[in-house]
Amino acid sequence: MSFGVMAYSPARYEDSPVTSFPGVETETGDGVSLSGDTADLTNPAGIVGQSAALRSVLQLVDMVAGSDATVLLLGETGTGKELIAKAIHERSTRCKQGFITLNCAAIPSALFESELFGHERGAFTGAHMQRAGRLELADRGTMFLDEVGEMPLELQPKLLRALQERAYERVGSARTKNVDMRLIAATNCDLEEMVDEKQFRADLYYRLNVFPIRIPPLRERRDDIPLLVRHFVKKFADRMGKQIDTVPAAMMQKLMRWDWPGNVRELENLIERSVILSTGNTLLVSLPEKVNGAIDAAEVVGNFEEQARIVSILRETNGRISGPNGAALRLGVKRSTLLDRMKRLGIDPREVRKSQAYAAA
Repeated sequence: MSFGVMAYSPARYEDSPVTSFPGVETETGDGVSLSGDTADLTNPAGIVGQSAALRSVLQLVDMVAGSDATVLLLGETGTGKELIAKAIHERSTRCKQGFITLNCAAIPSALFESELFGHERGAFTGAHMQRAGRLELADRGTMFLDEVGEMPLELQPKLLRALQERAYERVGSARTKNVDMRLIAATNCDLEEMVDEKQFRADLYYRLNVFPIRIPPLRERRDDIPLLVRHFVKKFADRMGKQIDTVPAAMMQKLMRWDWPGNVRELENLIERSVILSTGNTLLVSLPEKVNGAIDAAEVVGNFEEQARIVSILRETNGRISGPNGAALRLGVKRSTLLDRMKRLGIDPREVRKSQAYAAA
């Protein structure tokens, strides 16, 4: 699959300068070519991007991966902390063993100890059989504790002991079990502030903070946005059996300007929504004031209808915009107004002429 943004020639259609999108090949015109295999954009563990900020993180990954040091990943929600954790595991000597995850925010406090350490049969109501915990499953591999700032305060000393002594007991058992695992923890919380407020144990924080890595938010690696768009369009188009090979430059400009409070996860969700709503080979969605806002179905349908009408007129005029036989006069609007609409909807008159010539042949 190849991806290409519909491009306008500034000399023929408008006076705006060429827009450059870093990290991808720029075409002449107000657009950018996203053609090529997405595999060349992907770093270890499926991390997409080539920005300086991301390369700095991956350099730290290379430095720490070969050791058994505990790593603390710091970053906002949706920045890809689990992908970085997987990259560390895949480059470590433990890569052939398990990568076991536990989201501390997703486990009820009453069940957390059992999930982490396991339990014996009859240890509590409902414990009908013996069960291994995540620590045991991670033996000789890597344990990833996501959202570690949400770990219940009363269980933090037990985790600290397991890290320091490499030993623990299942719930309901007096038998000590040894464990050999590498810990990677992640959080979007300010653990230092939580320590000051007595919401997180200082000794556990210092034990986790051996090798901290800060994952930059998407707004600090905007150069990666076109690459991520291309990656996610291919991913979801392939999954849905669609052929989408065009991304309007105007849409890309909006994506590049947005601050992305939900980071890469927010962008991925938006592209998935866009692919679902796109009926042709152009990724076309009317973006609300807030990109992650609710879908205005009437607006989306209206945009598709407007696009179809303009394309139909352009076919009748063989792509001509100005003059007595041009599309602007046929539509009853000024040339500049039509050009603005075409840019917003991702319509290139040259593409219309090409399709007409192909059909005639």
